[in-house]
Amino acid sequence: MSHAKVSPPPGPDGRGVAPCCPPLTERPMTAEEADTASRMFKALGDPVRLRLFSAVASHEGGEACVCDISDVGVSQPTVSHHLKKLKEAGLLTSERRGTWVYYRVEPSVLTAMGRLLAMPSTA
Repeated sequence: MSHAKVSPPPGPDGRGVAPCCPPLTERPMTAEEADTASRMFKALGDPVRLRLFSAVASHEGGEACVCDISDVGVSQPTVSHHLKKLKEAGLLTSERRGTWVYYRVEPSVLTAMGRLLAMPSTA
């Protein structure tokens, strides 16, 4: 039984998820930035994945056991499939503890997504 933490693909600095992209209003995206952003938004484009992501993000302590978030109207294997897609997109990290897997949102992802969509301040 492994207790290894599964992390999202490393960014350019080798530490976790790279900041996605500059705000859309700052400059046009590079092809690499657009690819990164589209993977994240594509993963969230499915209603079940969005519900799972929201369940993890809003769970007390910012971490949720799969046993606490799997009631989204689909079978458990389908939940696992969707969680895997969210992990592949770098939106979640996970850690196995005994028979259960615990998920948490990668904090830098929320920051990067918010920054990407932020409007410039006019102050």
